[in-house]
Amino acid sequence: MQHTFDLLVIGDVNPDIVIGPLDAPLAFGQREQLVGTGLLTLGGSAAIMACGAARLGLKVAFAGRVGDDEAGRFVAAALRDRGVDTDALRLDPALPTPLTVVVTRGDGDRTILTAPGTLTATGPDDVPEELLSRGRHVHAASYFLLPGLAGGLPGLLRTARAHGATTSLDTNDDPSGTWAPAGFDEVLAATDFLLPNAREARALAPGATSLDSAAAELASRGPLVVVKNGADGALAHDGHTVLRTRGIPARPLDTVGAGDSFDAGFVAATLGGLSTADALELAAACGALSTRAHGGTAAQPTWDEALAVVRNGENH
Repeated sequence: MQHTFDLLVIGDVNPDIVIGPLDAPLAFGQREQLVGTGLLTLGGSAAIMACGAARLGLKVAFAGRVGDDEAGRFVAAALRDRGVDTDALRLDPALPTPLTVVVTRGDGDRTILTAPGTLTATGPDDVPEELLSRGRHVHAASYFLLPGLAGGLPGLLRTARAHGATTSLDTNDDPSGTWAPAGFDEVLAATDFLLPNAREARALAPGATSLDSAAAELASRGPLVVVKNGADGALAHDGHTVLRTRGIPARPLDTVGAGDSFDAGFVAATLGGLSTADALELAAACGALSTRAHGGTAAQPTWDEALAVVRNGENH
């Protein structure tokens, strides 16, 4: 089959306003609080992953929906500047581009406030079937933010597989807190790699008594489950065997988007023919290196930079 892209990413893209660190609780009552840094940058889990993969050398296309407004033009230009094809990025004439404000804390935690805009209208029709036939791999992100797309995701992933692609999903957080979407088993059955963080994995498998058992339970439903666990590293579970990699020592300036950069590293490494164990190590390096600067994309590594960290075992 003729694959003209290494990777098609479908999902969310928006401007991120990242401010912090905030060392006290958010204060209402018209109080003004000062923080050390503020940044307007490209955001959205899918968009950050796409940029990370392009930085690693993959040929990447993006499909999704933004508003016909200044914010939409900003994110489209940011994707193109980072080497991502945006021909399938649809402009919505009525709804605004999503906007996210990320407030960080000194301990690495953060709160995320999102105005959904076009996320509520994004659906499977925003993903051209022709693109699904041209990618070696299809990655979807922010499952719970895109209910219209989520409903059609099993069909999209099955179509991609029918054209010889592998598939992956990073659900990200569920703002509703329910973690029990209808049809999720159907999505997992069409997913080769599920890429949650540790909190998300436990939430998606609420009966599990440990992180390993949560990964095993999810893997029993179809995919290889790759769980990101911050400074403690990551693990991969195929339902029978668990593989682990250590965390990469780092002094993070900002952890926004680190999980998405991890996703990009894992997919790029797998497409490059690396074993699951080696892909885990390279992905962990990509996640750690991305924390060197504020925002999700500014410090994403090249392939050689990530490989050097794997060989040296340290992020400087």
